Amino acid sequence: MSLNFRFFFGKIRTPVLATSWDCYEVQANMHVLFENLIHHLHGDLEETLPGRTWDLYHYHMAVPQNINETSHLPPLSNGCDEQSRLSVGLGVLDFVYRQEELRVKGIQWQTSESGELCPPLLSRFDCALQSSWKQRMEQGLFRYCLGDLQTQILPGPLGFVAQLNVERGVQRRPPQNIQSVRQAFDPQQFHFNKIQPGEILFHLCRDPGFPMALQCTEVLVIINVSPLEWGHVLFVPEPTQGLPQILMPGPLQFGIEAVMLSTHPGFRVGFNSLGGLASVNHLHLHGYYLAHKLPVEIAPSQPLDPSGHIHLLEGLPAPGFLFYIDEPGPKLEALVGRVCQVTNYLADQEIAHNLFVTRGAPPGNPPSSLTYSGIRVILWARKSRFGVKEGEAFNVALCELAGHLPVKTSQDFHSLTETSAVNLIQQSLLPPSQFLQLQEALVSLLKYCRIYKKYGDYCQQNQ
Repeated sequence: MSLNFRFFFGKIRTPVLATSWDCYEVQANMHVLFENLIHHLHGDLEETLPGRTWDLYHYHMAVPQNINETSHLPPLSNGCDEQSRLSVGLGVLDFVYRQEELRVKGIQWQTSESGELCPPLLSRFDCALQSSWKQRMEQGLFRYCLGDLQTQILPGPLGFVAQLNVERGVQRRPPQNIQSVRQAFDPQQFHFNKIQPGEILFHLCRDPGFPMALQCTEVLVIINVSPLEWGHVLFVPEPTQGLPQILMPGPLQFGIEAVMLSTHPGFRVGFNSLGGLASVNHLHLHGYYLAHKLPVEIAPSQPLDPSGHIHLLEGLPAPGFLFYIDEPGPKLEALVGRVCQVTNYLADQEIAHNLFVTRGAPPGNPPSSLTYSGIRVILWARKSRFGVKEGEAFNVALCELAGHLPVKTSQDFHSLTETSAVNLIQQSLLPPSQFLQLQEALVSLLKYCRIYKKYGDYCQQNQ
């Protein structure tokens, strides 16, 4: 006999027969279900009535303030953690979200009277991800137990965030043999269809009524078994299709929407191309929490085209291309299309690249407040590197270009300076003359694509 249960993030209802958009649906064997409920719920289940609801409460993420403090998520001891444990042994769940949950404006770093960052409130998505991620850590599914990471803000105007993560440098999976930015998927190599079932946190799904969604029917959210930080996950779209590590519009939109689903300003999403230090040639994006502001959030920029569709990010050691969105819907889909036009061009030209998605200020000059009104998508073109170069303090990929520096050894961590970090980052950049030529080519590309789209729309309207 089976029974249909639905698990709500924020509340638990048992049993519930009506459908709802904000739930996980699980078909479970009755005796297994009740064994898990009895083990994890407080209170007497014999007193449970149909439709009875327990309210659960949000928890906070630790925010280190001193440069010598550690950075981690605290042990979860409230409703979010209790609720996530209901999924143990019950199979992969679906996290279904509506467009109304995509928050762009009003998310900001909160500061105390002394100027220190305060823990933010977390969304339903944050609660789901962090609770289930912590649970997998307790189950020993990672290559190492991520302890408290020693963290420091490097002295200097850039505000680089350096963290000592020795275990990742030693125990992460060796990179695959990659020779090309457009290398085909190889089913004989490691890929994400070979992971343990317990590494999957949930499916990320849009509500069926979601308007104008790009086609991408399945995104797995799985743990990164060699985490950079607490909550480090991978978004793997359509895993059984065996897609190579080339960015596509549907997966990118899911990644940007994941940032919008989080109410933590420190949740970021990124992408490494082949040659840009992607270690697995199976399409995936990274997502993780970092309880620190990063320089890319407010770095100034200059428009590269009159329409303002693409900007040049300035004031950082790695100049990048900035795309900005302040609302979901058609504008987001248009931005995703522009970004993927650029990444397709880079891949065709065998130019490696890294992408970083974060809440941030609008393009232009640095803002005067910490209120972020939109999402920044930053794209860096860089020299290709295949394999990991040993002996360096850190490898340059998506988070390092954004100003987050996971350092491999204690000696390098304590000797690292802003100047040495900038020098290491700039070794991975394109020569200035090549970058200038690329900049001109991308502006022309987007102009041509915009004209072509207008012509296509005109033809469609006059058929």
